[in-house]
Amino acid sequence: MNSHDDQNLLQDVISGNLSEESQIDALFEMTKNVLDKGAFKSRSIRFKLNKFIQSLNLCERIFALNTILAEGKDLNSVPKQEELKSAIDRTVKLLSNEIAKRYVQSKIESQVEQSIMEKQEKYIDEVRLSVINKQKGVENKKTLSKLNNLIELDSKVTSKNIMSFLRPKDFSQVVGQERAIKSLISKLSSPYPQHIILYGPPGVGKTTAARLALDEVRKLSFTPFDEKSKFVEVDGTTLRWDPREITNPLLGSVHDPIYQGSKRDLAEVGIPEPKPGLVTEAHGGVLFIDEIGELDSMLQNKLLKVLEDKRVEFSSSYYDPDDEMIPKYIKYLFDNGAPADFVLIGATTKSPSEINPALRSRCTEVYFEPLSSEDIVLIVEVAARKLNVRLEEGVAQKISNYTFEGRKAVNILTDAYGYALHCNNKLIDNLEINMSHLDEIISIGRYTPFERLTDTNKSQIGHVYGLGVSGFLGSTIEIEAAAFPAKKKGAGIVRFNDTAGSMAKDSVFNAASVIRNITDKDIKDYDIHVNVIGGGKIDGPSAGAAITICIMSALLNKPIRQDIAITGEISLQGKVKPVGGIFEKIYGAGRMGIKLVLVPKDNEKEIPLNIKNIDVKTIDSIEKLMDIAFN
Repeated sequence: MNSHDDQNLLQDVISGNLSEESQIDALFEMTKNVLDKGAFKSRSIRFKLNKFIQSLNLCERIFALNTILAEGKDLNSVPKQEELKSAIDRTVKLLSNEIAKRYVQSKIESQVEQSIMEKQEKYIDEVRLSVINKQKGVENKKTLSKLNNLIELDSKVTSKNIMSFLRPKDFSQVVGQERAIKSLISKLSSPYPQHIILYGPPGVGKTTAARLALDEVRKLSFTPFDEKSKFVEVDGTTLRWDPREITNPLLGSVHDPIYQGSKRDLAEVGIPEPKPGLVTEAHGGVLFIDEIGELDSMLQNKLLKVLEDKRVEFSSSYYDPDDEMIPKYIKYLFDNGAPADFVLIGATTKSPSEINPALRSRCTEVYFEPLSSEDIVLIVEVAARKLNVRLEEGVAQKISNYTFEGRKAVNILTDAYGYALHCNNKLIDNLEINMSHLDEIISIGRYTPFERLTDTNKSQIGHVYGLGVSGFLGSTIEIEAAAFPAKKKGAGIVRFNDTAGSMAKDSVFNAASVIRNITDKDIKDYDIHVNVIGGGKIDGPSAGAAITICIMSALLNKPIRQDIAITGEISLQGKVKPVGGIFEKIYGAGRMGIKLVLVPKDNEKEIPLNIKNIDVKTIDSIEKLMDIAFN
């Protein structure tokens, strides 16, 4: 009997068209069809119903049938004759539920079976395709040729980059920066290391010192740095980013599935993929940003937020926190952000005033000193020893005349080294680099020397050296003045370089008032020409004292010592007022061979300690300047 017949028979039982005995017989027949033979038999045995099933008493038979369907959970005893109809109805209801249950179960099993068949067919297709692809392969003659070319290129071992080879390996090889290195290490040697900005000219060892400093503080047990702490180095000029946050190598970005190229397996299911940046890579270590002053201002502000939070937050309109298909690491990054607890060390050749004030306020500052000629000589000699070459006497000194950068000095030496090898046509031990090799390199490279002053032991009328500064580099400014009686009294004119700034020109008029007060000479009675040799553009008041003494020399016909350089603003009362850049100016004067530098008394605390081959004196008035300059 099929299910359709069962349903018709059940309908007859429910309608009451059959006698009670026929109804019970029909119910037994349907129960045996709905329940499998094993289940009907096992329940009969378990509840000891065989005698009731075989009984001629309808009440006992309906009790047995009810117990089998309800598994003993409905009727507790054999119903009485007057309860028979009610017992039949209850049994019909139990059988109806069982039929419905079996129908649904059968339908689900059918669907499951169909789904399994479909999956199986798809899987078989995928396996077949995989086998075909493996047999066919993704390679062809062109791709295999390119692979072979790459393998051949990779097999060629090139020599180590010479600048990497000559880079200082410890602090003893970082020349001329003892104080800066000590300050740098002290700021990292703490349980609470500070963010740092390194200021200084190019090529003085800022990057090398930062890298070596991390190696040094790793050895200390009380710092947060250990062997796993990374030194992540990047150049601020290369850190370009997209304001839409499609890409940000510094902080990280989210690759959305539609247009930003998340991984294929994630894109197919529409899942965004966060990509942590360099700040996360540097977590627990040092993030070194060279030329941090060149970093985009908006990106600097974002970096400041990371420095405060010590984490990077990610967001995406494609992210659904309730999507069970999202991998745990992606959910973790969106929910918690990426760790970014590191020490920032930025290096710059710009002056502090050009750096973002908010960034400076979060960092301590270390100033690297300009290199002296003696420092350059020492750097060249150390590099020559590493290259295992001999230097003809005077080679290192001559290189120091052409650069104030340690890196540039090493570059000139390595150029001369290569040229010497070319001349010998072979690699020999203890190769000598002589002056002829260096002269050829200087000629080819069109290097211009920093001319050292000569005849500084003489005195000269209307000629003096002032001091200027650009960035972290000081320089001498050669100033001259000539004075002639005006053709008409009171109709004299004053000429000064057109390239000079307004404040520098004001210094000339300040000088006129001072000169008139001291010498009783009216500058209007003279034609005065003040010139900065070389046409240098000077702005600011720091050349005021030098201009005043130069004009005074021309007016009074008094010679000025040529071994001195002067810096300081001149006031209308003849006071020498403080100026900036004292440190750099003194180093610049020393490089040019100046023996004595005169600086304002108020700048006394800014004079470098332990300076060699140069004297520094302080002055506070034009009278004191005259006593020294006209001596």
